[in-house]
Amino acid sequence: QVQLVESGGGLVQAGGSLRLSCAASGSIFSINAMGWYRQAPGKQRELVAATTSGGSTNYADSVKGRFTISRDNAKNTVYLQMNNLKHEDTAVYYCNADLHDSSRYRRNYWGQGTQVTVSS
Repeated sequence: QVQLVESGGGLVQAGGSLRLSCAASGSIFSINAMGWYRQAPGKQRELVAATTSGGSTNYADSVKGRFTISRDNAKNTVYLQMNNLKHEDTAVYYCNADLHDSSRYRRNYWGQGTQVTVSS
């Protein structure tokens, strides 16, 4: 079994910053990619940012220049630094991991989600 545990969400004023963390643990052989998605009320879940084991990154256009994804491979942890937050960034943020488990099966896992609320 693999668990993704997120932390760092909360309430912040527009223009402020938050840092999300997601730690993967359990029966992991290797992690291919980790990323952050978000889902606002009444909207579909969307990709925010993702990073591969090789260090390449991908961002949604709406967060480019404001959000930075980083990864600590030794700790199986991914971070999302969010600066200059806007009201429209309000959503539940979910961590995602694409990995090979200890049996070498490729699987996809989701965290439980963490609420980010930006007051205008």
